[in-house]
Amino acid sequence: MGDGFYTLGAFSYPADVQIIKGKLESEGISVFLKDEYTLNSDPLISDAIGGVKVQVAFIDKARAIEIYDEIRNYAIDDNGKPIVCPNCKAQKSEVYYTRKGILNKLFPFFEKRKYRCTQCNIITKP
Repeated sequence: MGDGFYTLGAFSYPADVQIIKGKLESEGISVFLKDEYTLNSDPLISDAIGGVKVQVAFIDKARAIEIYDEIRNYAIDDNGKPIVCPNCKAQKSEVYYTRKGILNKLFPFFEKRKYRCTQCNIITKP
């Protein structure tokens, strides 16, 4: 299981991953950004190919997840408080968009915001 890569996360644009990549590399973890050059040449296909994938070697997986969780931005409400998952009560939710339908793919800002808990993966509306 030491061969290959583990995908730590996927992001819409190459610029979104640079802080994470820099932090991981400063901790001695090699990072591969899958599809980075593809999206640098054509950013409009980001949703079609699943964005830029931050990948680390399987041997570094546990340490990379630990570092990523330290610097990860979790969703907050309008008062600056973390969004609490109604299922598991964790305060580790991320903004989530399904981008289903042609209107939401062409104009993603029309889609209503949802949250996905990183602990139990339940998707909720505010």
